[in-house]
Amino acid sequence: MAQADIGLIGLAVMGQNLVLNMEDKGFTVAVYNRTADKTTSFLEERAKGKKIIGAYSLPELVAAVKKPRKIMLMVKAGQPVDAFIDQLLPLLEKGDIIIDGGNSHFPDTIRRTKKVEEAGMLYIGTGVSGGEEGALKGPSIMPGGSPEAWPHVAPVFQKIAAKVADGTPCCQWVGNDGAGHFVKIVHNGIEYGDMQLICEAYYIMKHALGLSYEEMHRIFTEWNKGELNSYLIEITADILGKKDKETGKPLVELILDTAGQKGTGKWTSQAALDLGVPTPTVTEAVFARCLSAIKEERVAAAKILSGPDGLYQGEDKEEFIEAIRQALYASKICSYAQGFALMR
Repeated sequence: MAQADIGLIGLAVMGQNLVLNMEDKGFTVAVYNRTADKTTSFLEERAKGKKIIGAYSLPELVAAVKKPRKIMLMVKAGQPVDAFIDQLLPLLEKGDIIIDGGNSHFPDTIRRTKKVEEAGMLYIGTGVSGGEEGALKGPSIMPGGSPEAWPHVAPVFQKIAAKVADGTPCCQWVGNDGAGHFVKIVHNGIEYGDMQLICEAYYIMKHALGLSYEEMHRIFTEWNKGELNSYLIEITADILGKKDKETGKPLVELILDTAGQKGTGKWTSQAALDLGVPTPTVTEAVFARCLSAIKEERVAAAKILSGPDGLYQGEDKEEFIEAIRQALYASKICSYAQGFALMR
């Protein structure tokens, strides 16, 4: 007998946390993972005693979910999403809904929406922002796809989403086809810009002002109380205050200065080029990550050309720190404005 309000495929940490969030908000969830052992360990540990139903095959998962069925995929973007869609379509009925909650590229979501609708079912591609902690405590959710699916999914998504001060959920229907995933890549692109700007503010304070990690920890902590209040500023302050337990050194000094990327920032820049929308902050942040990745070349080049020392020669450090804060704030506004211009 179907008991679950929604089914979820993919029990990595993001998937598990979303399931626990849904269950905590009063929903019964059916779960499936390609590796059966992960399903079993989840049911015996984090999901023990909760309204969570384990399934060990896709037919079993589909049978456990109330009609119209809502099946959410939390799997790696790309071919795995297509593979699960192909396996699910023969098991579903007209009006059932497949939801992709991964970081899929929006052209793929447009293609998948068309395919699923032609088979008589509905499709949603949704951005889920907030990382593992957000998935558990309340993410920002950006759904798009088949508009007919939204009334069936809204009660779940808006209940589990983060809320603003007046209780409004950080989740609303974005638009048709790949709109949800388009908004998610732009959101990530803005974040790329945001992180690079924070890095540059840190670099100026460390190398031009010669501030210690403890001093920068206090500065970022103070900045997080005002206009710059954000999760990224908060975790920057936290990491600058951390010391390695084994060596006693600042943890930042022990982290390799290379940055990887999953592709969403690149996709934002590509979309901007295709549409003729200038997004220099986002695009240069992507290039900065590419540059950081060629560590050996950077080290070799630095031995040949060290560059200017750039030491601050002024008398009022506090005034200069405030100028950095204001520059960071203005630059963050530019990053957001570029993202909104692209979405418009």
